Amino acid sequence: MNEEVRLHDLLAHLSTADIVDAMGRFHRHRCHLIDLVSPTPHRVLFGPAATISYLPSCEEELPTDRYNFSRLFYDATRDGMQGRVLVLASNGHPGVSLGGGTKLSRLAVHGLAGVLADGRLRDFATLSTYEFATYCRGETVRWGGDTVTPFEADRPVVVGGVVVRPGDYVYADSSGAAVIPQAHIREVLEEAQRVVSEDAAFAERIRHEDGAP
Repeated sequence: MNEEVRLHDLLAHLSTADIVDAMGRFHRHRCHLIDLVSPTPHRVLFGPAATISYLPSCEEELPTDRYNFSRLFYDATRDGMQGRVLVLASNGHPGVSLGGGTKLSRLAVHGLAGVLADGRLRDFATLSTYEFATYCRGETVRWGGDTVTPFEADRPVVVGGVVVRPGDYVYADSSGAAVIPQAHIREVLEEAQRVVSEDAAFAERIRHEDGAP
């Protein structure tokens, strides 16, 4: 059984809140993101991050023959595609489209786990037909290329105030998302399992409280 399979086994019965609680026992920094939207909120997103950051569009400084989604997608995933989470950092433009059903079809073709976008995405109906999971700031109908341009790949980014380094693990469900340092992924998931067990034991004690002073 390889390490990725073991990690997925550890995810059983976990939620974002469990992982955030576990992270809090090891780290003081913020690791959670909220107010995310998904065309398929029943799907869980999990995997190591591949990152792309965007900057305000400028034809002079950021010519599209060099700075474009296709090129940066392959730069971001050059160390592997299968099971990766593509993280798109808007750098202060959460209301702008960072992609849509056509561009993001590359994730389905190459077997990525999904996308986490700190901005909006287009074509929710199309995205829902793919097997990967999608989480973002909301849906939009307008192209965003006149506002932001893909600028850099495979570098640390900040998404919703949370640092995401290439290789860090991203977990997202309908309640939010959490980012886990790559070096600590196993211990955090194991601790999250203990959080679940402790909560279950506490809930059981509550069931037997009699209310006596």
